[in-house]
Parts: sequence; C-alpha cells; structure tokens
Amino acid sequence: MTKRFLAIGECMVEMAPREDGAFGMGFAGDVFNTAWYMRRCCDERVDVGFLSAIGDDDVSRRMEEFIRHAGVSPHLAVLPGRSVGLYLISLRDGERSFSYWRSVSAARDLADHLGEVTRLGPGDMAFFSGITLAILPDAGRARLLDSLRQARAAGVRIAFDPNLRPRLWADGATMCAAVMEGACVADIVLPSFEDEASWFDDADKAATARRYREAGAGLVVVKDGALPVLLAQGDDFDEVAVTPAQSIVDTTAAGDSFNARFLCGCMTGESAPDAACAAATLAAKVIGARGALVETA
Repeated sequence: MTKRFLAIGECMVEMAPREDGAFGMGFAGDVFNTAWYMRRCCDERVDVGFLSAIGDDDVSRRMEEFIRHAGVSPHLAVLPGRSVGLYLISLRDGERSFSYWRSVSAARDLADHLGEVTRLGPGDMAFFSGITLAILPDAGRARLLDSLRQARAAGVRIAFDPNLRPRLWADGATMCAAVMEGACVADIVLPSFEDEASWFDDADKAATARRYREAGAGLVVVKDGALPVLLAQGDDFDEVAVTPAQSIVDTTAAGDSFNARFLCGCMTGESAPDAACAAATLAAKVIGARGALVETA
C-alpha cells in the first residue's frame, strides 16, 4: 500500500553561483529540498508531495512545472497578484550565506490552504521546519500547528527540523519559543547541534536530544556535521559514526538531504541507525557539489 509524505513550506527562486562567476537560476527551499531528495531516495511505496502557495505569474508557473517534473506532487494554492520569494547564495570556502527577497511570497499564506493535511492517514508522514513557522503570521502558525496536531492524533507521523534561522524572526527568544511549540506536535525531530547549542545553550548533543524528547518527540536525530549523529529514542541514546565528505564545495542542503534519506528509511522499515548512516552518506555527496539540488546517483 502506498504511503504519503507531505512536505509543508516554501519553495523559492534560487540564484546560485556557478564556477564561471555567474549565477544560475533554479528552485529550492528547505522542506522542498527534502521532498526533492525524498523522491530520489524512496521507491513507489511512497508518494512524495509538497504543500505551499504560489502566485499567478510566469515564475510561479515555472516553479509548479519544475516540482511536477521532479516527480513531486504539487499541492499549491494559487494566489492572484502574488509571486514567489527569491534568494541568492554567496559562497566562501564551501560555507554559504544567503540574501533574501521574500516580501511578496505567496507561501506566507500557505496555512490558509491546509486541506491536504486533513487527507493524510495512518502510516503517512507530514514534514515541516522552523523556516515554515518563521514565514507565517502568528495566526497562520497556530492554524498549521493545530492541523498537524490533529493529524498526529489520527495516526500521521509528524517530522520537524527546527532549522534555526534568527534573521527570519523578530528576536531569538521568539524563535526559540516558536520552535519548541513546533516540536510539541512532532514525533520525529531532526535538529543540528551547532545551531541548537548557540540558541538553547545545550552543553552537548545529549542535552539537545533530552530537550526535544521532553517536548514529546519519540525520536530525536541530532546532526553534527562530520561528527557522529546522536539518536535518542525512549531511554536509549546511540551514536552513529559519519564518514566525512571527501571535499566540501557547498554545504547548501546538507541537512535537507540528510532529512530526506533518514525519513525515507523511517517510512520503509529501516532501523534508525541504518537510516542515519545512509543519510549521512547522501549528505556527504551533496556537499561535494554546487547548489541545493544535486543528482548523486
């Protein structure tokens, strides 16, 4: 029986640097990146969908075509007179920084169009991130979390990447409070330790894992770059060794691709350690090339 994976968030126009110094245009965004990699990781047992909102202009239509061509089912509200956001990647020694133009992004109103969440059932999975929460107004954020809470009660597994991005929030305290509110509706939380330590003062990965376990997550997967992944499930804390990348060209979508491969494993019966090992291997390949969406096969 086919299971459904539904990523909820924003897809944007991506302007990424090329080797010749020019910029190439594509489409990307954290939860969409995860959906894109999920489609490549999972077989026909999983239908991969993406829920968001777009405008009615040409670039919005091109984005929808791109999503369909990627094999991802688009669940996109079309909002007249609106468009999609844009970001530009700058690279220095393999590390990326971003400049954003998203004030007209239709995705800010995606929480007005959550019907697809209600159609998920037992065995399906919904995925969202801290960026999803950040772009929504307070009322929209509340609607999304309520919808996910109801879906969870109906047997849908909810996965959440805190993806802490302070520039998207009024202040750090607001960000941390909203992220923990998001974690309270999740079965699986996939934080990155460096960010968590910076904003929650976690002394180590175990502290990060305990905080999200106490919020109600059944499984916490703490990513830590080239260092071991920590899995916290029940009272068990296990580390999974990570094979370092051979080269680091662009770290964009490292966490997004990890999330995809790990969640694919969760949906297809892999053990958490095996899924984490495979996820780290995929992320290492992704950071060896430029851009968010990298064909690794």
